[in-house]
Amino acid sequence: MKLSETHIVQKLEKPIRFQEYGVGVFNTIPTKSGIKKAIKKEHIFINGVLATTSKYISGGEKIELFESENSSTFERLELKLDVLFEDDYLAIIYKPAGILVSGNKFVTIANGLTQNLKKSNLVDAVKPQPIHRLDYPTSGVLLIGKTSSSITELGKLFKNKEIQKTYFAVVIGKICKGGIINLNVDNKNAYTEFEVLNFVISKRFEFLNLVKLQPKTGRKHQLRKHLTAIGNPILGDKEYFIEDTILNGKGLYLHASSLEFVHPFMKEKISVTKELPKKFTKIFPEV
Repeated sequence: MKLSETHIVQKLEKPIRFQEYGVGVFNTIPTKSGIKKAIKKEHIFINGVLATTSKYISGGEKIELFESENSSTFERLELKLDVLFEDDYLAIIYKPAGILVSGNKFVTIANGLTQNLKKSNLVDAVKPQPIHRLDYPTSGVLLIGKTSSSITELGKLFKNKEIQKTYFAVVIGKICKGGIINLNVDNKNAYTEFEVLNFVISKRFEFLNLVKLQPKTGRKHQLRKHLTAIGNPILGDKEYFIEDTILNGKGLYLHASSLEFVHPFMKEKISVTKELPKKFTKIFPEV
């Protein structure tokens, strides 16, 4: 057999069975069932000894994953993510535009998390999971849960509207300085606060505006639908637009800039911001 991956266990809060701890340790085995199969096939060693499902670990162990010389090679996702904040409970990463958060595709943020985040040392550690969604063409900050309890608690924060999300968009046309958009989305109440921070004259679109957006509800495509509904679609949107306003080749000018909330376990305020992409600052260089 040949060595595939190595992992060193950090000091744990208390001992945990390896089949529980092993979830998310290896890039090629993201599930609990996969860990069990690898143990059964005698592909995992802990401190040089074959791993068992009943083995307890407490910290400092060297865990090695081996592959058979004649085994078929796995296709491994190579996706480098910018980690903006991380502890044992949660993480906040930057999602580039043009990548799915999750789904049946091979290249997704969800599939790339284990290779970019540290394994949680808490007893209820699980494979890291996105807590909310960002559209495929949208860039920005994304909240990740690393334990079963944090996934539950962070979900509650979103449900109770205790997480403040701020977006920036470049929108087309003449628009008022700010206000609240109160229009139903999918027959459900939806509210978006907006503020125009700057504008430039555009030969093709008359005006391009840099707009700060704070959604107060979390409906699917809410910001894109709301801005189109008031006659100011987001630049680059090919799904929600007004005739003759489609911009090809530059992507959607919508960026999830920041997340603010109280850490559900540490009880301290978390505030993480990611700067605007270059395509925004090319239009508004003084931002």
